[in-house]
Amino acid sequence: MDEQCNSTYGIGGVLETTKSERAVWLMKCPPVVSRNLQRPPCSSSSSLFDSSRPVAKVVVSIDPLHDDAASRQFTMELAGAESGNVPKCYSMDMSTDFIPMSVFSESCQGKLSVEGKILHKFDMKPHNKYIEEYGKLCRERTSKYMTKSRQIQVIDNNNGMNMRPMPGMIGLKTSSGPNDTKKKVPVKSSEMKRTRRDRAEMEEIMFKLFERQPKWTLKQLLHETDQPEQFLKDLLKDLCVYNNKGANQGTYELKPEYKRSVDEP
Repeated sequence: MDEQCNSTYGIGGVLETTKSERAVWLMKCPPVVSRNLQRPPCSSSSSLFDSSRPVAKVVVSIDPLHDDAASRQFTMELAGAESGNVPKCYSMDMSTDFIPMSVFSESCQGKLSVEGKILHKFDMKPHNKYIEEYGKLCRERTSKYMTKSRQIQVIDNNNGMNMRPMPGMIGLKTSSGPNDTKKKVPVKSSEMKRTRRDRAEMEEIMFKLFERQPKWTLKQLLHETDQPEQFLKDLLKDLCVYNNKGANQGTYELKPEYKRSVDEP
């Protein structure tokens, strides 16, 4: 009968409810506070942890003239803190508007128990006089996680066949084999500026070229005259006819009136 009063059968075993009405505080705390609460402080005579000493104390400030829940102020002071800029005093802001909840636990043997009912919910933050120290701690933590740790790894296959190319290395040729006899074609630099000749002199040169060969492409004429492309196009527009189709497509030939003057002795 006593077992039925103190326990309720649930899925997978027995749920212990002896402590279900015990008042429990729920605190949302920073990781540094959680680590200090889980580790007992060291004794004054040695560096060993003393489990009998308290890990922290909670100070409740009450206004005698307004003794109500809203006027109460809660502060937690850690008994021992980590080295560095770890604050030891924290303000606990109590929240009254939250959903009723209970705390459950599970032992190593799989036993489920109700540890109590949440009476107050607190949000912790560093006390005002420790805000500057907490800011330094946050900056140190951010700098630590942003620093990339470098690792050295030995690669068995050192010929580089299975390695991904690094950015900017695509298209680079490191070595040439014995059968690589292909020579690079010299390319004229586009930065070389062609010198423009006198128009009358260029017309005479063009007539002599068309005496030698009746049809020329623009590329051939650029190679023969070594003149600026736009200047040569303007000259060809006045002296020649461009073949758009047929067997001679893409070539220039002299206009009929210039052909007669060239053919005359």
